[in-house]
Amino acid sequence: MVVDKLSDTEIDRLFQALADSTRRDIVARVMLREASVSQLATHYSMSFAAVQKHVAVLERATLVTKHRRGREQLVHGNPPAIDRAKRLLDEYEAMWRGRVERIGSILDHDDSNTDDSNTDDSNHNEGNPARASSAARQTPRP
Repeated sequence: MVVDKLSDTEIDRLFQALADSTRRDIVARVMLREASVSQLATHYSMSFAAVQKHVAVLERATLVTKHRRGREQLVHGNPPAIDRAKRLLDEYEAMWRGRVERIGSILDHDDSNTDDSNTDDSNHNEGNPARASSAARQTPRP
């Protein structure tokens, strides 16, 4: 799996950053427009320092960038990083869809073999009282 040759560490940082609902919300906000950390902090019932830590996690994952303007630290979304995350998830989806299709093919193949071998259950139950009684239980009554 190759998405811009992301290392395992980079992939882990990306998904760990997105695993938190507050961080996902911060990303959504700064993708629409830049915001200072103090502006972001007004949207959450946590301290300014806690929001700053969330932004730092997002910055390490390259999902956001920060720059100073005067006394403010402005946070911007990083669309190429979001695109890399999307492509990575698309690759995982394709891999799993392929696996599900192969499992379906195996099950279809097994079903066709089972249908061929079970043409007459009464013959398979001869000489085996347990099978004969279970076959009798399965026979519908009028």
